[in-house]
Amino acid sequence: MAQNFIVVGCGRVGSTVAKRLDSMGHDVVVIDRKKDAFRRLGDDFKGRTLTGVGFDRDLLRSAGISGESAVMAVTSGDNSNILIARVAREMFGAERVVARITDPRRAAIYERLGIQTVATVSWASKRVFQMILPQNGEVEWIDPTAQYSLVERRISAALAGTRVDATGAHAALLVRNGQASIPDGSVLLQEGDNVHLLATTAEIAAFDALAAGQKGGH
Repeated sequence: MAQNFIVVGCGRVGSTVAKRLDSMGHDVVVIDRKKDAFRRLGDDFKGRTLTGVGFDRDLLRSAGISGESAVMAVTSGDNSNILIARVAREMFGAERVVARITDPRRAAIYERLGIQTVATVSWASKRVFQMILPQNGEVEWIDPTAQYSLVERRISAALAGTRVDATGAHAALLVRNGQASIPDGSVLLQEGDNVHLLATTAEIAAFDALAAGQKGGH
């Protein structure tokens, strides 16, 4: 069933998201202050376009906003995106709202206020650290009970040739030579593989000990 998606900002991010959602058969409305920006959508775009500012309540009503809508504020301005997100949530009750925030410090503040954010700089920095410091990468996800975490690890020489099920941690995803797959326990790890582990803190610590070549890692 098609869902109502409202994308505010038709730059590179907004147009890419809008075209993808449109190709999936969803009801997509794109809002931008500049009519020329809609050219990025191409001739195949089947959704609607509205010219104006995304925090204009009448314009949002014209876009069909409701509590069931998904609103993405991805303009080039942090202040505008936050205002759009707040209007969508507070005035129209939309629960699925995402705001693009380029300042990671501000993004963290609004996350605590319940507004989901996409901080480009923060995301890129995190990915860099995960690549260069794979054994000290940040937790990607943690369950509400804090028992299980999802972390990314790069396979060291010490773990090369080890079966996935011998590491003591569940490998939810394996990325090898740019190709992602869900591995079964018999797969042999190769140096340079990236694995996403879903495990307890103790299991992750044991995995890291094995990766460092420490005996008794299990």
